[in-house]
Amino acid sequence: MEIERKFLLKELPNDLEKYPVRHLEQGYLCTGPVVRIRKDNDKYELTYKAKGMMIREEYNLPLTKEAYEHLKEKIDGRLITKKRYMIPFEKYTIELDIFEGDLAPLTLAEVEFASEEEAKAFIAPDWFAEDVTFSRLYHNSFLSRI
Repeated sequence: MEIERKFLLKELPNDLEKYPVRHLEQGYLCTGPVVRIRKDNDKYELTYKAKGMMIREEYNLPLTKEAYEHLKEKIDGRLITKKRYMIPFEKYTIELDIFEGDLAPLTLAEVEFASEEEAKAFIAPDWFAEDVTFSRLYHNSFLSRI
């Protein structure tokens, strides 16, 4: 089960270079239901996500590099590339995505939670802007199609 909220940003935090960064590449084989392939640095996986906005089932399966490259040729829409910064905030980790290519300069922050109650009670830092958790426009599966 994945429970997360997603936000646009007012500004980027200072000193991004001091935080761990991951280089992501992902594409979608299907968007209803969501079936995604992802390269996360040197890790490859296939993900299935059920319907939902803030709360939804998610299953991740490992892929080999060869399987990922084979499936990458079959994606629908664009291949999304982004840098993901892992920023500690209170007891959470903010996953700050800076999109590259034709989705630049889009930036989004995601925070995962242990429960729905915790997600609803979360108070975002000042550098967050609009909460877009319930807008499909900011789901990566949607961004891959526009």
